[in-house]
Amino acid sequence: MSDLNKELSEYTKNLNKASKDSNINRAITRAVKAYRDTVEDTMERHPHTPELAEEVRRIKEYSMENNQQLLEKAMQSIEKNKGKAFYAKDREEALRITNEIIGTGKTVVKGKSMLGEELQIRHGLEESGNEVWETDLGEFILQLKNDRPMHILSPAIHVPREQVAEIFTEFFKKEIPPDIAQEVAVVREFLREKYFTADVGISGANVVAADTGQIVIIENEGNVRLCTGAPPVHIVLVGIEKLVPSFLDSMKVAEVTWRYAQYASPSYVNIISGPSKTGDIEKVTTYGAHGPKEFYVIFVDNGRSEMLKDPTCRQALSCLRCGGCMYECPVFQVTAGHYGRTYLSGIGSVWTSFVDGGVEEAAPMLYTCLRCGRCVERCPMKIEVPTMVGELRNRLVSE
Repeated sequence: MSDLNKELSEYTKNLNKASKDSNINRAITRAVKAYRDTVEDTMERHPHTPELAEEVRRIKEYSMENNQQLLEKAMQSIEKNKGKAFYAKDREEALRITNEIIGTGKTVVKGKSMLGEELQIRHGLEESGNEVWETDLGEFILQLKNDRPMHILSPAIHVPREQVAEIFTEFFKKEIPPDIAQEVAVVREFLREKYFTADVGISGANVVAADTGQIVIIENEGNVRLCTGAPPVHIVLVGIEKLVPSFLDSMKVAEVTWRYAQYASPSYVNIISGPSKTGDIEKVTTYGAHGPKEFYVIFVDNGRSEMLKDPTCRQALSCLRCGGCMYECPVFQVTAGHYGRTYLSGIGSVWTSFVDGGVEEAAPMLYTCLRCGRCVERCPMKIEVPTMVGELRNRLVSE
């Protein structure tokens, strides 16, 4: 327990330091206000959303009860679509499969993925001798900053425009002013060439339809569309909890996700079934047209099946990764993602207990949660975070 006390002490110091960080305070204050204003406006424009969320809760409950069957069906569907499907039990297997597909000395462009962070996929591929670029603007900032995401949806939420300008000025070797439009433009120019010279594109997924094998990815920047459509190889890394029975179900999940993630309508909804193909010459289907020639989907467990077996904590698998709960969390509002590891805040403490080190590793987070329930009020899935946190604290004490 002495190691745990030491970790708690270090963690507490880090939280206190973060709470006094003017950059974090400035950035989070702006973000929370923007989130609340936008979601309020979105719900007024689309008042059916809470009712649709209730239906999605039922879809997710069914999907958890039938996860193994849905996984088998999805893998079969992907193979029928001329893709290749794999199951990875843990991080080591996921990295091994990814490395076998990619090899070494390749250029890889990657879309935003919390599972990718969980697996530390960029770092693993770089250690294998590959050049990997994050293409999400927030992730790109953190790659240059050598930092980790501080929010599920907005990974660089803790970095205000003034600090972004400093980071970009140093990296691009020219003066970049603290003007958001100019900051976005310089990254667009830099990454444009990377998309079309990359050997491999990697993405996550918001939801997967088992009956058709279709991968659904929500985005606004357009980077995912480019890094999954331009390189000759596309690899999808997705947790087994993202499976739902049908394509119609996947669209309902996607709509609820983007509404609670602050978007009335996202700029892009990518639906990908397999490698690119054409039948324009004599109606003969030929694979590898303008888009990828090869399509791989790696379904990752990494503790999720254990969570599925847990009667109290399995509900955490219903999390849509909309990020709304974090904006309402009093601790997150003053510390950003310093309240967490890969996964953040109250729901993150539950995920950490299963996929990122176990309940002892999650102890600091579990005892940071105020169990106030504000996250539950915001959550479209009504996930009972305070209940799960209380149960995991009890387990930690008994262990």
